[in-house]
Amino acid sequence: MDDVPDHFDSREQWPHCPTIKEVRDQGACGSCWAFGAVEAMSDRYCIKSEGKVMPHISAEDLLSCCETCGMGCNGGYPESAWDHWKSKGLVTGGQYDSHKGCQPYKIAACDHHVVGKLKPCKGDSPTPKCERKCEAGYNVSYSDDKHFGQSAYSVRSDPAEIQKEIMTNGPVEGAFTVYADFPTYKSGVYQHTSGSALGGHAIKILGWGEENGTPYWLVANSWNSDWGDEGFFKIKRGNDECGIESGIVGGLPKFSVEA
Repeated sequence: MDDVPDHFDSREQWPHCPTIKEVRDQGACGSCWAFGAVEAMSDRYCIKSEGKVMPHISAEDLLSCCETCGMGCNGGYPESAWDHWKSKGLVTGGQYDSHKGCQPYKIAACDHHVVGKLKPCKGDSPTPKCERKCEAGYNVSYSDDKHFGQSAYSVRSDPAEIQKEIMTNGPVEGAFTVYADFPTYKSGVYQHTSGSALGGHAIKILGWGEENGTPYWLVANSWNSDWGDEGFFKIKRGNDECGIESGIVGGLPKFSVEA
């Protein structure tokens, strides 16, 4: 394995993969566990196929149809999301109101902890009900649109292992404890200093680096690009800050045999 570089950004490493740069919006729903998963899965199809296969995997399908994943908009389990991808597959689907893919997200975007161009997120939406069909006008059937994982696994909570996983296979899903001092993040490397725990939050880790001598992970949030640093943030790397290194999951996409 190549030596791990000091700085790595999946957006620069695989510039032909548009989903790596994308920041999605989970809306007023505790579906971060589904977003971190489908974001990384989408990236990995593109990375592993060298840009030949570029699906935008549906958060809607995972959120509403995974029966083993937890409680939908009231929270869920990243590991189970990847297992579901491997066993049941996931269809494609764009963001809210995009009319892209089989099942676009049904919960409207909103502003998370910031005053932006959208209305503020309030409460938790009910979990959308599972519909095993594509939206009208999409010309592929639900079952034919399914994209599967070949494998699903967790990654040891060793920073070097996580780095090798990202360099080799692409972004991963991770999770951490959100404290009261996190939602106001704007720039720099986040480290928890004050405030009580608000709950767990799943995200996509796409790289790492060092800023003013502090090592960090580069992370995509799912609170749209009005939040944080255009939707991204950096969090201290190497000391399991807020548990960021303890819940890393990933998997490899399965490709149908090329005709």
